[in-house]
Amino acid sequence: MTEFTFDAPTVIRAKRDGFRLTDEAIDWVIDAYTHGGVADEQMSALLMAIFLRGMDRGEISRWTTAMIASGEKLDFSDLRRDGRRVPTVDKHSTGGVGDKITIPLVAVIAACGAAVPQAAGRGLGHTGGTLDKLESIPGFTAEITKTQVRQQLLEIGAAIFAAGELAPADRKIYALRDVTGTVESLPLIASSVMSKKLAEGADALVLDVKVGRGAFLKTEAESRELAATMVELGLAQGVPTRAVLTDMDIPLGRAVGNAIEVAESLEVLAGGGPDDVVELTIRLAVEMLDLAGIDGRDPAQTLRDGTAMDRFRALVAAQGGDVHAQLPIGSHSETVLAPRGGTMGDINAMAMGLTVWRLGAGRAHPGERVQSGAGVRIHRRPGEPVSAGEPLFTLYTDNPQRLPAAMGELDGSWSVVDTCPPAGSIPGSLRSCPPVRPLIIDRIG
Repeated sequence: MTEFTFDAPTVIRAKRDGFRLTDEAIDWVIDAYTHGGVADEQMSALLMAIFLRGMDRGEISRWTTAMIASGEKLDFSDLRRDGRRVPTVDKHSTGGVGDKITIPLVAVIAACGAAVPQAAGRGLGHTGGTLDKLESIPGFTAEITKTQVRQQLLEIGAAIFAAGELAPADRKIYALRDVTGTVESLPLIASSVMSKKLAEGADALVLDVKVGRGAFLKTEAESRELAATMVELGLAQGVPTRAVLTDMDIPLGRAVGNAIEVAESLEVLAGGGPDDVVELTIRLAVEMLDLAGIDGRDPAQTLRDGTAMDRFRALVAAQGGDVHAQLPIGSHSETVLAPRGGTMGDINAMAMGLTVWRLGAGRAHPGERVQSGAGVRIHRRPGEPVSAGEPLFTLYTDNPQRLPAAMGELDGSWSVVDTCPPAGSIPGSLRSCPPVRPLIIDRIG
């Protein structure tokens, strides 16, 4: 029997023309791309074909498995502290604007007695990445060894690290998607998320699946399908997995960027911070502790009593960061003032994400350095009173040439209104008011 030899053009054409990729074709193309046998331009073409033609559940499952198999898989099943096994649990967000939840959440879970091996990512498209945010802390490094990850899980209860040899195929594909217009694809999102998360070896996984304008998938139906797909992928690998659908029509919190989001996370860890950031942190913590089998711990208490802050500081110090250093802020700024008094109306999350990207917080080319100090401070959130002439947004960047394009993205994406009707009664035609949807929409799994 003659073994069939695959080639990239044949695989690309198959998906381009709407055919289902066989398991063997998927295994070959992922392995070949990982080891340099398929060029970036060829994988870019295949990703665009997948973006346009989609994948069925079987293809997504095989693509995910092949990416997991492209590297090593961590195992913390023997993790013990004081003679007791330490449950491990992780969380992943599908990407949002102002979504800094991982930073306080990991510390909260660690303070409650579980361990979080968080293989985090960098910015993708208009959304920020946890690693880019944390690396704005002077000295912080995400490039830590497996030995250090294990040690931190035992001593601190958390490690936030670059995926390294976990699903290396995904790392290469992730960077390509960021700059080739192929981010907003359900099969590619699901397989990217789950390949990294299943390879990191956590006992359980909670997914924060975003819904709305600032999410990669805009409709609730698409987000539900994504959530169900990822939950199915996790369960198929023997990992208890749960998804929470959360709103991303308006930005989370009052800060969007890298260092500016770390600063807001510190406010949350200090017992303050924006209500929506605190609410989502606590809700996801409850879900994670439930899957980890930890009862009787109040995650909100860890924010009030400072134990979560202590864990975060210990994590930063363990990974080389200076917990006392001043966080960077862009050396050039521009402030948008309220044209009149009234009530803050809508703030479009997608426009805000693109504004921050224009300021330098995201990438236009693979491997490009981001500006740690680029970002936007939101002075008035939807529903808050506004006085004429007061600041609504302050934009920061180290490159003043970026300000006009950023201001152009922001223009027309927000409003000041006389008043907005009560939640639940806003007609669809009243676009100057924010869409009405609860922060926590549903739970799947």
